[in-house]
Amino acid sequence: MPEPSAPPIEIQFHGVELSRGGSKILRGIDLAVQTGETLVLVGRSGSGKSTVLKLVNRMLSPDRGRVVVRGKATADWDPIQLRRQIGYVVQEVGLFPHMTVQRNVDLVPRLLGWEPERIAARAAEVLALVGLDPAAHAQRYPHQLSGGQRQRVGVARAVAADPPLLLMDEPFGALDPVTRSEIHDEFRTIQRQLRKTIVLVTHDMAEAFLLATRIGVIEQGRLIAVDTPRAIAASTHPGVQALLRPLFEISATMPQGKAEG
Repeated sequence: MPEPSAPPIEIQFHGVELSRGGSKILRGIDLAVQTGETLVLVGRSGSGKSTVLKLVNRMLSPDRGRVVVRGKATADWDPIQLRRQIGYVVQEVGLFPHMTVQRNVDLVPRLLGWEPERIAARAAEVLALVGLDPAAHAQRYPHQLSGGQRQRVGVARAVAADPPLLLMDEPFGALDPVTRSEIHDEFRTIQRQLRKTIVLVTHDMAEAFLLATRIGVIEQGRLIAVDTPRAIAASTHPGVQALLRPLFEISATMPQGKAEG
């Protein structure tokens, strides 16, 4: 029997380098992101993780190399058309405070000229998808929501127009641990249903292991490892080990249950 073909590539970095203010931000990044996978980028603050996202949606352009999205170099995309292929979620959410939840969520479908009935149905669908009752939340304003609810609205807005790609920059970092755990569960449910191609940035290794199909580790602008969570956990690379060490230390301090007789 023939071997199954690999999923198509949605995002590719070919020898990408970028400098700002005389400092090298990214150094020779080569990376391929497959359709439907969740690639989580981790690394210390200032390592270049968020810069990778900005290159994908053409907020930045590389000094050298190429970034290819959906088979076309970002330099060849019209920026507006490119960004309509991409949902974007950030830690601060960025909801418009003068708009209701529904108006925030249906912003992109309205810009795309969808019919009003389709817009209303989609807004209700995605709010329910992220665990918010449309009847209870659609007409509220952002200041009337908790932090976790605002983050859920941000995710709903990102997927409202059904973009094939999602970029997520520290999306859950500002949430309390309980809310964060709940949204992690919802995120995994959403991904099982929608099968988006996701690139997510975090500094939290535990979050990376929980959400990722693959983990990419960036150190001082270099991609030093990219592999499955299991392979990353077993890595002996010093840069990877430095990020894993806090997890090992937490595990070592956890109380051990008594063996049952």
